[in-house]
Amino acid sequence: MQAMRSPSERSCVRPPPGVPHLRLVRKHHVRFICTSLLLYVLRASAQELEPRAYSPAPVGTNFIGLTYTHLGGQILTDPSLPVTDVQAGINSVSLGYLHVFDLAGSAASLGLLAPFVSGDVSGNVFDSPNQIHRAGMGDLRVRFAMDLLGGPALTPDEFAHRVPDTVVGASLTIVAPTGQYEPAHLINVGSNRWAFKPEFGISQPLGNWFAEVTAGVWLFTDNDSFAGNRRRSQAPLAVLQLHGGYTFRPGLWLAVDAGFFAGGATSVNGVRNDDRQDNSRFGVTLSIPITRSWSAKLAASKGVVVRAGGNYNAISLTLQYLWFNR
Repeated sequence: MQAMRSPSERSCVRPPPGVPHLRLVRKHHVRFICTSLLLYVLRASAQELEPRAYSPAPVGTNFIGLTYTHLGGQILTDPSLPVTDVQAGINSVSLGYLHVFDLAGSAASLGLLAPFVSGDVSGNVFDSPNQIHRAGMGDLRVRFAMDLLGGPALTPDEFAHRVPDTVVGASLTIVAPTGQYEPAHLINVGSNRWAFKPEFGISQPLGNWFAEVTAGVWLFTDNDSFAGNRRRSQAPLAVLQLHGGYTFRPGLWLAVDAGFFAGGATSVNGVRNDDRQDNSRFGVTLSIPITRSWSAKLAASKGVVVRAGGNYNAISLTLQYLWFNR
């Protein structure tokens, strides 16, 4: 990716000549508008719906998976600003690994996820059409989870004979600023900041049915190189997820998902933006076993109530391989 700005990026920071009322808009504010075009990708990652995140698994289980995700839709902006018809199409391919182990007699897991992201964003700024493409490695994710109640550390044989029970768990997800980021660019794949999500979850089996509730909050450090040398801050973003589903046979299940998100307002150099989120999403997830070790998972979701950020549709397909330590 070249460091030189494209013509479309340069047009984002300067209103066209001869339009007096547009001169009232501050140049740095318009720069922020252009930069925000791809920020909804970051919000999309914070609004993922994750069913069965606290379902128990035997100690020594390993998962490796490859996930393709497509996000497409509209970016909602402040109607008082000279930017309209902002659309985005984002594609990502992620490689993930997860290992389940014994921690103080309880089942725990550690997972890693490395994404590659390619995206196109278009919109009208000062009634002038603009389009930008970015591609590169995204930010690395690490998730540690532990069963606090109802999830003892069991071998695969012991796990096969267990009686399913309520599981209460906790997790911490960390997003590291490892993604491609260039301060001179108005749009980047990486976020150039750390993010942390502590979370609690409850998984309840009901015969072949299951229900889950998770509650967490995203916490963000500042990006001190936002659109040059500006400082971008973001308030905590609360997340509540509800999932319910049915297991037809081992490995074959269908879930209905709902997510609710509140907070996350941003500020640039201490000036707060009118972008607090009060959003909700609904979706479905289908898991299909292919062989004893291979499975596939298809998920789709869409925004129902979107007051800020991206009003997008999401679809993902995961191919996963499972094995046990000997």
